[in-house]
Amino acid sequence: MLQAWFRIPFWQRVLGAFILGGLLGVVAADVAIAMQPLGQLFIRAIQMLVAPLILFAIVSSITSMQSHQRLGRLASKTVGLFLLTAFIASAIGLTVATLLDLAPVVELTAGEVRDRDIPPVSQVLLSVIPTNPFAALVEGNVLQIITFSVVLALALNALQEKAAPVRDFFQSGAEVMYQITRYVLELTPIGVFGLMAWVVGTHGLDMLLPLAKFVGAIYLACIIHIVFVYGSLVRFGAKVSPWRFFRAILPTQIIAYSTSSSFGTLPSTLKTTTEKLGVKKEYASFSLPLGATINMDGCGGIYPAIAAIFIAHLYGIPLGFTEYAIIMVTATLASIGTAGVPGSAMVMLTVTLSAVGLPLEGIAFIAAIDRIIDMMRTATNVTGDMTVSLVVAKSEDMVDESVLAAGLRGDDPVDSGMEPVSKTSNV
Repeated sequence: MLQAWFRIPFWQRVLGAFILGGLLGVVAADVAIAMQPLGQLFIRAIQMLVAPLILFAIVSSITSMQSHQRLGRLASKTVGLFLLTAFIASAIGLTVATLLDLAPVVELTAGEVRDRDIPPVSQVLLSVIPTNPFAALVEGNVLQIITFSVVLALALNALQEKAAPVRDFFQSGAEVMYQITRYVLELTPIGVFGLMAWVVGTHGLDMLLPLAKFVGAIYLACIIHIVFVYGSLVRFGAKVSPWRFFRAILPTQIIAYSTSSSFGTLPSTLKTTTEKLGVKKEYASFSLPLGATINMDGCGGIYPAIAAIFIAHLYGIPLGFTEYAIIMVTATLASIGTAGVPGSAMVMLTVTLSAVGLPLEGIAFIAAIDRIIDMMRTATNVTGDMTVSLVVAKSEDMVDESVLAAGLRGDDPVDSGMEPVSKTSNV
């Protein structure tokens, strides 16, 4: 029976678990809520990977690219595309929210909004530098881990042969982390089932009805951004069929949707990008952790734009062209400036609301359904990470075309440095 289970394509196992978990949440909420430990098991397993995976992957990636000039070119292209897609995302969010009538169908219920400390720009910049890199690893401070990893890798490259043993250590360590990743990802269907059952069983359908239009606007804007913006980048930037691209990354999108965590999805994102899209591991190991940190098209582009208009309607406050322009700029910049702050989506929203003079108390109304929205936001962010990685890698001739062709056909993964757990696994 176990062999029959592994003969089922991986994406079908994940999708089936997703559907079954949702159905269980609808028909038996109490039983579904009890499934939460299965989801927590999966989340803890992937959280266990994040800090060491980022450290070893980034150091291994940069030390494999001896040319600092090429590294700078790759970084500028990657960050530039992230900023461009974030700006477009905020424009899409504003357009969708404007065209749809987002006037609330229920009156705002007064609620206490917990104050959030929004750090000044100087504090954000200082917080990027770790005072203790080991503490950053223990605490899972991703921005600080990335900073230390980049500095360490550049030092290893500068020392050349003197640092060869240390470089070999990180290369081997990266391979070990990839192997552990393969083990953990086999738990994906179990984790997705538990998470979806718990989410639907806890929130139910009644909670969504008063805010269905707001939720629908977020989902519609994210779908438009994924299909047209990312689809166009894939079609014209990577010369790849968008349909085949989205089919290849579907399992990772489902993981992102169910976990609501870009960092939690990172092991699957890295595996899909290298084994299905053929992106060379030395670049994917650099671009994907960076994207999980600063690429927030769903959280920092679409969500603040639509939420700002919704809250403006809620309080009867008119917004003009100037306010729309401020929303676009602040939403784009906040996606990077608050990336390292816990509860980043809400922090980004407070930055946007404050910039256009909207009451922060409006957050209380939409905070209750934030988990439902966060699922789609995260799926959008992760899709953007993989899209940008493929497009930039194509422009730099860092794509294994045989792996990409096999991945787009839906074949078993071709060896790209991260072999599958079994021949029947389509991770």
